[in-house]
Amino acid sequence: MSVRTKPLSKWAGSTETREDIIGLAPARGAIALLDREASPLENGDPLPPLWHWFYFLPQVPGRLISRDGHPERGDFLPPVDLPRRMFAGSRMDYFSPLTIGQPAIRVGEVISVKEKTGKSGKLVFVTVEYRISQQGRLCIREEQDIVYKEAAGRIPLPLPDKSRAPVPEGAWSHVMVPDEVVLFRFSALTFNAHRIHYDRAYATNEEGYPGLVVHGPLTALMLAELTATNSSRRLTHFAFQGLAPLFDSYPIRLVGNADGDNVSLEAQGPDGKIAMKAIARLDSPEAVIPNTTTGDN
Repeated sequence: MSVRTKPLSKWAGSTETREDIIGLAPARGAIALLDREASPLENGDPLPPLWHWFYFLPQVPGRLISRDGHPERGDFLPPVDLPRRMFAGSRMDYFSPLTIGQPAIRVGEVISVKEKTGKSGKLVFVTVEYRISQQGRLCIREEQDIVYKEAAGRIPLPLPDKSRAPVPEGAWSHVMVPDEVVLFRFSALTFNAHRIHYDRAYATNEEGYPGLVVHGPLTALMLAELTATNSSRRLTHFAFQGLAPLFDSYPIRLVGNADGDNVSLEAQGPDGKIAMKAIARLDSPEAVIPNTTTGDN
């Protein structure tokens, strides 16, 4: 049965295995992207949370790239014939930090493929699990939610709201203004050629966005950075859900509220509405890293 006639649900159980070196160059690229001026990293250091997204990249040849810049579908991921694709959310458990300079293995599995119809038309929800190991130890388990949608009308630009409520007392906050350079550098670090992030004509004329779209993982990374900046405790769990797109050249307010071992996080658009929600869980100060092993070498 060809990939174009095979039911999408049959992709549940599809697997792939990738090997990579957790090299120093991508980590130092992330330091530059995030303006971590006093955070040198060397081989043997632990890789910061969420930075595993800079490894195990789908480096397919140009002939296998679709018009939108993504690799053609139908190999590991199902061949969903819908134009808009979003990394809608993720749930990550950190058992042990990855070590920079050491090889690692990532095993991926498509957990589910669900087709639905909503107000905006057809939708396909794909959930993928990744398990990343080093030296037989399971370090990270992540579930990613990918949503495919039909093309719809033009998306309006959120109007800035100068009267939005101030940050609650005691909360962490940071304002970032993503520009074309930041989006391009993040695309380069993740080898993500999706044109909505760097090709303004394509993003506005073809997909109906009002500007370049900020990567969901970039927003999530900035929320994790907000946590790391304000707490020295190790992150053991991080989950996020994208609620609305964000666009270049407009301020994004990142807010975090710590309550014991948990941190509630959100990214607010220029209109003050929540575009992403996240939760970070921190270990106790005296926690010991568990010895979680796998069959991978």
